[in-house]
Amino acid sequence: MKESVIAAVERLLDNYLEMNNHRKTPERYTILRAIYSINGHFTLDELKSRLAQEMDFPVSRATLYNTLNLFLSLRLVVRHRFQGSTKYEACYDNQSHCHQICTICGKVTEIKSPEIIAAVDNMHLKRFRKDGFTLYVYGVCSTCQIKLTKRKKTVKVIKGKNKNKTENEQR
Repeated sequence: MKESVIAAVERLLDNYLEMNNHRKTPERYTILRAIYSINGHFTLDELKSRLAQEMDFPVSRATLYNTLNLFLSLRLVVRHRFQGSTKYEACYDNQSHCHQICTICGKVTEIKSPEIIAAVDNMHLKRFRKDGFTLYVYGVCSTCQIKLTKRKKTVKVIKGKNKNKTENEQR
């Protein structure tokens, strides 16, 4: 992530903490930098692991959870609930985008669709200011489609063999 984006989110955090008389702890800033160094989605456990291993900065799960809630309220982070798992994503200076979610394996892929972005941008909503959007498209990824096709072929072959055995036994 660009240093200018990290500096901007740190300023936003500074301003919020000062205005609300909260402490400026090293944990908050280290967690913020770690989040903005991750490309894409991450879980709480992945963030905890990254802080402990790569940054040599272990923090408790409670600290992570509370800090992420603070960042969510400041709109520095967005939470996604994908098929039974919760993932987070840095969202400052992040373009609106779509997610493809495989309903079989749970794989999440971000896609950019200029047509959808244009359609949402051109929507006129009454008494509402749009800041951005995230769209979820559910379906079956190509890898799972191939696996399903192979299973169907295998089942047909097995059923065919069992049918031949039954016919031979009747003779």
